[in-house]
Amino acid sequence: MADIGFIGAGTVGTALAIKLNSRGYPVVAVSSRSRSSVGKLAERVKGCVVVGSRQEVADAAELVFITTPDDAIASVAAGVNWRRGQGVVHCCGSESTGILAPAGKVGALTGVFHPLQSFASVEMALQNIPGSTVTIEAEPPLLETLKDIAAALDAHWIELTAAARVVYHASAVFACNYLVTLEKLAADLWQTFGIPRQQAIRALLPLIRGTIRNIEAVGIPGCLTGPIARGDINTVSKHLDALKEAAPDLLSTYRELGLKTIPVALDKGKIDGRRAKELEAVLTGTTEEFTEATGGRQ
Repeated sequence: MADIGFIGAGTVGTALAIKLNSRGYPVVAVSSRSRSSVGKLAERVKGCVVVGSRQEVADAAELVFITTPDDAIASVAAGVNWRRGQGVVHCCGSESTGILAPAGKVGALTGVFHPLQSFASVEMALQNIPGSTVTIEAEPPLLETLKDIAAALDAHWIELTAAARVVYHASAVFACNYLVTLEKLAADLWQTFGIPRQQAIRALLPLIRGTIRNIEAVGIPGCLTGPIARGDINTVSKHLDALKEAAPDLLSTYRELGLKTIPVALDKGKIDGRRAKELEAVLTGTTEEFTEATGGRQ
């Protein structure tokens, strides 16, 4: 196994270093601007030495992971004297190997290794990595090395082209970051009837977990439930009226998400095209126009 080094000792770098070391990979050197984080990493990784510069990591390791904040990756790649045949990998989801061009120009092998997971803390990351998917971009022989590393982490891997990276990362934002925002908005609504946010979150978490289990067990669109899945126009109308009074700033969000949910309900097969148009009319506020166009038929 190649000696591995880490430039950057944040949550991602620390979790990967600990996990790889536990699977027999020699993590030999780490550097970071934060003395606290680099010390914590070295304490938990047997044989890892804290060095004073990025260059020392590159000199000590055959495979270097750049796990700095995303906006520092380019400067790290440009500021180190890399070796021909050395592996240089970053863990940014939205950037391709292009950001490592200075390393590639001198003959280093460049790659991307992005765990599709939320790294809220080192301990949570260590729990969440197994079973996750890692998106990989690299040329052989580094490509095979990164596939082996993913397997050692008990993760799945997918090869991803440079052209797909930004849209892929936007997808992750929808699935992860915006889910947090949606749950925050849901919990905030409880405050309008006197329930504190933390209590609301405790109440909503089983619903969230159940929804995720349904997605896993039944898939999309089969897992969709709720008023739009049922074609329940009356309930959707009541929601809109209530939000106008309690949280008017959420009306546009509710409408937009509802409109995006209608095609899912159609795919599930529980509503037909006519009911979909009726739901769309309610959500867009064009109910009167729809009624006139259909002659009042319901």
